[in-house]
Amino acid sequence: MRIQLIFLAISLFFSGCIIETDISSFNDITPPSPPRNIYSITGDNWVELHWQHNFEKDLNFYNVYRSYSYNGRYTYIGSTDKNYFVDYNARNGNTYYYAITAVDFSGNESDLSTDIVYDTPRPEGYNQTIFDFRKYPNSAGYDFSNYSVVPFNDDYCDIFFDNDNGNLYMVVYDDTDIQDMGPTQDIYDIDIAPTSGWSPTKDVRLYVGHTYVVWTWDNHFAKFRVKYLSPEKVVFDWAYQLVEGNRELKSSKNFRSGIRDINREKTFERIKRRHQLK
Repeated sequence: MRIQLIFLAISLFFSGCIIETDISSFNDITPPSPPRNIYSITGDNWVELHWQHNFEKDLNFYNVYRSYSYNGRYTYIGSTDKNYFVDYNARNGNTYYYAITAVDFSGNESDLSTDIVYDTPRPEGYNQTIFDFRKYPNSAGYDFSNYSVVPFNDDYCDIFFDNDNGNLYMVVYDDTDIQDMGPTQDIYDIDIAPTSGWSPTKDVRLYVGHTYVVWTWDNHFAKFRVKYLSPEKVVFDWAYQLVEGNRELKSSKNFRSGIRDINREKTFERIKRRHQLK
């Protein structure tokens, strides 16, 4: 009996040591690594953020912060246990900088992410229709700045639709540029305007499923994606960047702010010459 009691005491002693060691092993003070590979998707009064998942096994969730400058003060705007987050409080025309932190189950929070991530939300529209300028001149053009259909020869017309003997074009005036960005799944696939490759003829052939970028006469950028085409009309989705010169959706372009001098005769001569070459 005495031997059994001694053995029991020794067992309890070592058992207590083991429990004490296990408790101390959970005293975690090491934060996770800052999230990496962050990128944004520009929306209409929203910005969607994505990043690479952290690899720490004790990761709990992520915190999202926003600032008005890269080196400015970042304010907490939300948390998520996913590797994406949508900022629905963003407003069109404002530029926001974002940073992400990772938090583990012990409450340790990483440093702010160091990726330079900023975005400027912009308005967008869907299922917009304009018509062939030869038959319906008063509803053939579109003005991105006012989100409205206008006559093809309106002073604020950015693009207009042209059915040239069954060949369907979108046309711009000489003070505007346009480029076919190719087939896309949706309008969000093109997130930034190009710096070169603009159409030298100031027009583009239209194809269903293609997205096109427009550099407007007053130094703004827009894009549209064709959803439906017929000899009489084109239906498209669009997005327009409110901030002048912001390529989120060129180098500097010569223009006089608020003043437009359209050379319509030159544009019509170009369309006539294209028609004669067919």
